[in-house]
Amino acid sequence: MPNNTKNKYLMKVSVITVVRNNQATIAHAINSVLYQDYKNIEYIVIDGNSDDGTVEIIQSYGEQISKVISEPDNGIYDAMNKGLNLATGDIIGLLNSDDFYNNNQVISRIVQEFKSQKVDLLFGDIVFVNPHKLHQIIRYYSSANFHPDRFSSGWMPAHPSCFLKRHIYEKYGYYRTDYQLAADYELLLRLIKVNKISYSYLSQVLVKMRPGGASNRNFRCRWIANQEIIKACTEHGVKTNILKLLARYPTKIFEKVLIYSPRKIPQIEVNQSHQLYA
Repeated sequence: MPNNTKNKYLMKVSVITVVRNNQATIAHAINSVLYQDYKNIEYIVIDGNSDDGTVEIIQSYGEQISKVISEPDNGIYDAMNKGLNLATGDIIGLLNSDDFYNNNQVISRIVQEFKSQKVDLLFGDIVFVNPHKLHQIIRYYSSANFHPDRFSSGWMPAHPSCFLKRHIYEKYGYYRTDYQLAADYELLLRLIKVNKISYSYLSQVLVKMRPGGASNRNFRCRWIANQEIIKACTEHGVKTNILKLLARYPTKIFEKVLIYSPRKIPQIEVNQSHQLYA
């Protein structure tokens, strides 16, 4: 997304997508960034040396994508850190290759909120959708009730909805690559609980996700993620235990039940341009 003279007066937003062998949905993720109505977006795609046609799809967008790297990496967090190293935006967000923005005004709304709230971090809500019927919501993840004390129970703001000031990464560090599945939890714990950065909650669905994230793929992945959460809490002086972490799972079931009670769910913003990529 090349900039011009007019755009230099706008706050720059860097969006990073990391991907490996995901030719089925990568174009959807890319389009949801390119169709944003905000005009000063630096879009960075980090590919982990895909061999299934993903690279060819990425290359087909040419200069619409600001920066592309395709090379082997040491996992998803290493790839994210590569993107962070390349980012020059005032604000940075990450969009997974299976995910897409809820509408074409998400980045504009984020910039507006940063200007009015004067905070370091913004986050909102996300929804999980049926991968075969993208308008069918199967789980609603609200960040509305987040509080730093909830880290000890394994709760954090919805990571895909997070947008951070670049100088916060530069001051406090990137994702820890010694974590397999919970480096996002460790990062947010380190920033919010330990270093007490300022944050604000935006009561909107920002991202739609297909289910199947690495930390929730199966029982083994959930167990590893919980052990890493305990590790992060121990390192940062937060008291927790495995029973406390497991107690949050009934609430996740409740999030799925809520989708059948529309009056309890905040209205999801949709506009005509959304139909282009959903």
